[in-house]
Amino acid sequence: MNRFAPAFFALAVAVAAPAVLAASELTSWNSTTPQSLQSLKAPIRIVNLWATWCGPCRKEMPEMSAWYKAQKKGSVDMVGIAFDSTDNIGKFLKQTPVAYPIWRYTGASSRQFMRSHGNQVGVLPFTVVEMPKCGHKQTITGEVTAKSLTAAVNAAKEKCK
Repeated sequence: MNRFAPAFFALAVAVAAPAVLAASELTSWNSTTPQSLQSLKAPIRIVNLWATWCGPCRKEMPEMSAWYKAQKKGSVDMVGIAFDSTDNIGKFLKQTPVAYPIWRYTGASSRQFMRSHGNQVGVLPFTVVEMPKCGHKQTITGEVTAKSLTAAVNAAKEKCK
């Protein structure tokens, strides 16, 4: 037997495990209804990790919401995943409503969850633009704008022709 096989297997399990755990750690922000990124069916998926205490997160959300509303229906799925309490999220959304769904991370290891989405540093906001069917994934650290979202979506479409 290859002496590296056990180490490789352990690494493969460690890398694969967070994505499996992540699905059960997401709920609608205002309920315990489980959510899953696999339920998003549009060809392009945008996942924004944020919190109400994060200034750049709060700043980017109105522009992200307007950008999302301007997209052709069914072409893009966008979801915001909050690392915050239900009360804080509710207060924020009352002042700053958004057009896309907001979910809440309820798991025990936000760092592991972030890493499973490519956020090695653990910084917020953090956005993932992906086309799951062709395997394309781009991450954006920090605040996004309509211009940067459009550029990321266009790059995804170009790579996945």
